[in-house]
Amino acid sequence: MRHVFIINPRAGKKDQTARIYEMADRLRSLHGLDCACMLTDRPGGATEMARRLAESGGEVRVYACGGDGTVSEAANGLAGFANAAMTCIPAGTGNDFLKNFGPDLEKFRDAENLWNGPSFPLDLIDCGGRYCLTIACSGIDAQVAEGVHLYSRSPLLNGRGSYLASVAANFLLRPIGHRWTVTLDGEAEEGDFALVSVCNGRHYGGGSTPVPEARMDDGVLNTILIHKISKLAFARLFGVYSAGNYRQLPQIARSMTAREIRIQSRDEEIVTCLDGECFRSRDVVLRLADKRVNFFGPAGCDPNATARP
Repeated sequence: MRHVFIINPRAGKKDQTARIYEMADRLRSLHGLDCACMLTDRPGGATEMARRLAESGGEVRVYACGGDGTVSEAANGLAGFANAAMTCIPAGTGNDFLKNFGPDLEKFRDAENLWNGPSFPLDLIDCGGRYCLTIACSGIDAQVAEGVHLYSRSPLLNGRGSYLASVAANFLLRPIGHRWTVTLDGEAEEGDFALVSVCNGRHYGGGSTPVPEARMDDGVLNTILIHKISKLAFARLFGVYSAGNYRQLPQIARSMTAREIRIQSRDEEIVTCLDGECFRSRDVVLRLADKRVNFFGPAGCDPNATARP
């Protein structure tokens, strides 16, 4: 079995390439493992590398070393391959995906805790052939994420500064609500929506937990719809939504399960964010993927550790 570390040297605030190379060397010397390191050099690079490794046919364990984007890319490359499994060594800023594992998140920082850990399948969200591991969101939260990418290019703004700049710009310059038709398993609803989030996992946006009962391996996607409200009301109630207490907002929030979700707009493009990566379209179709991805982690770890009953 091969153990391959796919490293994104641009992830997070500090390049951790040297530390990960040393980690791979320790596994090689202590356990006699076949270890290799590969560096991504462009967006989508981790997907290509992971897919080539899986297509080789041999057993392979892939360590995605970066942030949520690197994890998502690796999952896209390995989806559906029975001979391949992946894990994550967090080197990003938010590392929202690993928050699903609760206190075991810290164990993922050292490959010594991972290399012989159990493997288990995780569900995926399929968006036109692109796979999302945790949450696919459309609306104000996706617009903020898109703005963060834009403002982070400025040398005057750090990570927190680009986030605050995006929040301010979206609240001041853009409407909260959008006229959409949202169809859940064939049942359509037309209205003004602030956001629609399709959840396989529970954490995104640096700490928000929209549907805390979502589970990553139950074959169910939990979707939450937030209807349009005033900007003042949205600012006041966002903390309730972010903490996963949507049941306290029955007048604007509705959660349900569905295997296929379609969001359509006649007037403007919809901003959608898949595990932190944004795109625009007037017609977004999200469904429970036919493929799953094998994931491994520390002994006893649980991808639903933070899930509420």
